[in-house]
Amino acid sequence: MPREKVVRVWDEREIIYTPKRWRYLWEKREKALAIMERLAQFDPLLYGSVARGDVRRDSDVDIFIPIRVPSYLIELALEGLVRRRKIVMATPWHLIKGVIEIDEETTVTFPLIEPTDRELDFYRWGGAVDLWGVKTKERVPGVNKKLILIIPTERGHVEREVVGRESEVAKTLGVSVDIVTERVHVLTRRDAIGRTGVYLNEEVPDWMTFEEALKIIADRDPNVRRKVRERGGV
Repeated sequence: MPREKVVRVWDEREIIYTPKRWRYLWEKREKALAIMERLAQFDPLLYGSVARGDVRRDSDVDIFIPIRVPSYLIELALEGLVRRRKIVMATPWHLIKGVIEIDEETTVTFPLIEPTDRELDFYRWGGAVDLWGVKTKERVPGVNKKLILIIPTERGHVEREVVGRESEVAKTLGVSVDIVTERVHVLTRRDAIGRTGVYLNEEVPDWMTFEEALKIIADRDPNVRRKVRERGGV
């Protein structure tokens, strides 16, 4: 998907969905539901635009498991669906995650070390809904990559700028003000200088578990090794 730029144009506006947009949303929700039902024991969350509702035809279906569990249990639950496996770490200070690609638009992500409350807030920031919410067609507020707060309505959604109303946004999303100010800083900086890349994005061979691959990476990378020691892993 193309990089989306931060928007500072309006104070608030309402977007009315077309029948086509509603169809895209419910089709992606159905795909998410089938995967989340397989992962039900791990309390999966659907996050991002498919949780909020402001989807496009090329929107990704992103599922996150908010607890640390042995990766083989997740892979057993997804047996027959796994296309590609990766270990990802955005920066040396961020969560180390396992990523399972189901298809070109669908991923399941899970922590390989114990996540902090701040790291879990990241998913609520973008909008996250649980399995029951997906089943009942619940849509939730969240912030997109343009730093626009999306608030679902019966006809579509309302958009509000985030910059300048950080406390209000934090209250709406049920997250700390710290995560809001951090994301505003990161996304406005990225908008100004461009994306600087991901610190770690390494494919896991078919014959290796995520934990085995993480141990190999930690043995050679002091930043990864330090995170693993601090928060438990491998």
